[in-house]
Amino acid sequence: MSPITRRKFLGTSASLPLGMGFATEATAQDRPPTGNATLIITGGRVLTMDPDNPVVGAIAIQGDRILAVGSNEDIQDLANRSTARIDATGMTVTPGFIDAHSHPILPWESLAVNVNLRRISDVQDILVEKAAITPPGGWVRGFMYDDTKFEEERPLNLRDIDQAVPNHPVYVQHRGGHTAVVNSKAFEVAGVNMDTPDPFGGKFYRENGAFTGKIAEHATYPFRNAGAIPPADRSQIAKSAAMSSQAMSRSGLTSTTDAGATREEFLAYNDARKAGDLALRVSVMPAGNSGLYTALKEAGIGSGFGDEFIRIGAAKFIADGSASERTMSMSTPFEGRPDDYGILTMTQDQVYDAVEDAVASGFRVGIHANGDIAIDMVLNAYERVLQNHRGENPRYRIEHCSLINDRLLQRIKDAGVVPAPFYTYAHYHGNKWVEYGESKMESMFAHRSFLDYGIPVAPASDYMPGPYEPMMAIQSMVTRKDVRGRVWGPSQRISVMEAMRICTVHGAYASFEENIKGSLGVGKLADIAILEKDPNDVDPDSIMDIRIVRTILGGRTVHEA
Repeated sequence: MSPITRRKFLGTSASLPLGMGFATEATAQDRPPTGNATLIITGGRVLTMDPDNPVVGAIAIQGDRILAVGSNEDIQDLANRSTARIDATGMTVTPGFIDAHSHPILPWESLAVNVNLRRISDVQDILVEKAAITPPGGWVRGFMYDDTKFEEERPLNLRDIDQAVPNHPVYVQHRGGHTAVVNSKAFEVAGVNMDTPDPFGGKFYRENGAFTGKIAEHATYPFRNAGAIPPADRSQIAKSAAMSSQAMSRSGLTSTTDAGATREEFLAYNDARKAGDLALRVSVMPAGNSGLYTALKEAGIGSGFGDEFIRIGAAKFIADGSASERTMSMSTPFEGRPDDYGILTMTQDQVYDAVEDAVASGFRVGIHANGDIAIDMVLNAYERVLQNHRGENPRYRIEHCSLINDRLLQRIKDAGVVPAPFYTYAHYHGNKWVEYGESKMESMFAHRSFLDYGIPVAPASDYMPGPYEPMMAIQSMVTRKDVRGRVWGPSQRISVMEAMRICTVHGAYASFEENIKGSLGVGKLADIAILEKDPNDVDPDSIMDIRIVRTILGGRTVHEA
């Protein structure tokens, strides 16, 4: 196969509509906008996130940029008869929120049935319905499974699925993406039996000499290779990109990072943009094992390539398991499972090689590492490559960075690494934290510790595994209360303004875009959320109930309640 050149890559990208002379880094305009405003927002309380000018009364926009921030009187002077006006009286205006780690365009809706249900019997019923319209031998697929949300207070298992669908192979994927539950027919089709050893980085769960049906990490590969997850059509992915971006915009999000995209997904974002259906900005992290990553390297394209709408971010690798699915690699075991320390999916040498290859190819790096063992391995690799680094901090990332300690915190600080822990998990996934225990939760999703060390911790939903809504995120970080009112890790609570700053300024910093977004200042992108109430003024337990009145992207309303 001939090498992929920059020209060939762009040519096969269906004329990537990135449209500008591909800057390597994001910078604000050389000169601020001048003249009259095309839009003014007055009457509200504007939280700029600019420490030099934190609260103002109004904001003026010209085109897709901020023309001025100031008093209502000053901003009114920048308007003329053609200027559009928004009256935000009684409301709070903030920078558009940023989600620094999500998976927004997994087009499961076209491949599977949604099993995010409250009873195992309901899951069985919907799998039966799907099997009835699936050809003989075809896979029956479920998605959004969550093992801790059932009224039965137990996970789905092989027997449950066999009882409902004995004659089709069934693959029910956990919403976290790292585990699944399958039936006996699936084991048969995948060629996996009780004599099959667990692969490195994976596990076929067994109990009393039989499969439970749960499979984790690399143990999912035989099933995927047997057809459990077929490739999605590019048009389906583009539709998913449009739907997800529009849903995210309704929550006040104006930017996200797709943490591990394939080539088809990257092209689908561009398809959605060309069609006018992309309702937020996307930093695309190419998955390290994907054709996208290979093609970019061969074309000489690295991190920073793109424009303010779609930009190539860090290369993404996965070093261990999941926090929500309880497979992350830790130095201490899970509660009640003294022999279970989680799963590593890369060796130390593999982490070294991945980082060195990515850096040599012009990429920043972001590695999924939940447990303290995996975090240590990633820092080893970052520290080694940084020994020869010259110039600006490359801001290598640790995706999730769930379980930390003081030693790891200091190394993260010294290396200038950006951690991206889950921001809605403490609230949404409370039942899962029982398996970590109260003591360990004092060091998980450690927003307080990161801030105290001066580390610019990034906001991350990991959607679909976790909800993406910024108001839920702020409440979760502030209260650390789950849906039942239980508190997980109270020492990690932070203030409302600290949480809001994480969801704006720090989100921009994580993608090297703090010069153009994350705060409201002259020359920056007019990405804005208008909230019904100020999160500082409500009961912390009701922050997630605050309504997003309007979301503005580049001066254009993309959501209005």
